[in-house]
Amino acid sequence: MTTGVLVLAATPIGQVRDAPPRLAEELAGADVVAAEDTRRLKRLTGELGITVGGRVVSYFEGNEQARTPALLDALLAGERVLLVTDAGMPSVSDPGYRLVAAAVEHDVRVTAVPGPSAVLTALAISGLPVDRFCFEGFLPRKAGERGRRLAALATEERTMVFFEAPHRTEAALAAMATALGEDRPAAVCRELTKTHEEVRRGALGELVGWAADGIRGEVTIVVAGAAPGGRVDSDPASLRAAVTQLEEDGMSRKEAIAEVARQAGLPKREVYDVVHRS
Repeated sequence: MTTGVLVLAATPIGQVRDAPPRLAEELAGADVVAAEDTRRLKRLTGELGITVGGRVVSYFEGNEQARTPALLDALLAGERVLLVTDAGMPSVSDPGYRLVAAAVEHDVRVTAVPGPSAVLTALAISGLPVDRFCFEGFLPRKAGERGRRLAALATEERTMVFFEAPHRTEAALAAMATALGEDRPAAVCRELTKTHEEVRRGALGELVGWAADGIRGEVTIVVAGAAPGGRVDSDPASLRAAVTQLEEDGMSRKEAIAEVARQAGLPKREVYDVVHRS
């Protein structure tokens, strides 16, 4: 039996004119179109001036697990299944991974219609290093979990890309400033490719103040990686020893504390307190 094909199709993140030409062909020719939001799909096809040729089913976070088996059955029956999400590439912080994994497990061909991506767009225009980067998706909503996630990234040397909800952007930037340092360069990219696109670049501490006035629209945050250098353990003895060594190398105490805080992934105040308790 010949199996079908699973097609992951990128959709515009803003301007409908950014839709890849193949998207219209795939939407018209697929046997099944699985859409994160069928209403948005209808709006998109209307703007593209096309009609979906096959049947349309919803495929979103709430029904992804339950609907995957039926879509896999369609693939195994030889059908061409097209997966689209609200914006960007399916399975990148969007539904799709479960279906891709199931298709691969059953030797079903998986391909893609490449196109717009908020991750790569934000990275490219951020002004930060792009030779090595990592995508961290959405940070945890709870402050404690968010802080622990960011603390683990304090010594990450690659440029980091995050998604964030507009109403949580200020809190996310504040947590980043605490864990990564207020002076860490970053860029907040808002409403990418849309009419009100905005890119605000600066140190994390500065961006927290800017975000305090409120933010609207889709947000992608790009943060510079840690400067190359050794890592410092976070126990008091190691922190004191590292500060002392940097002072002996010619740094002022303030500079040494800031550098050790960066290497240890700790707030400067915490290192300051440890050093001045000795």
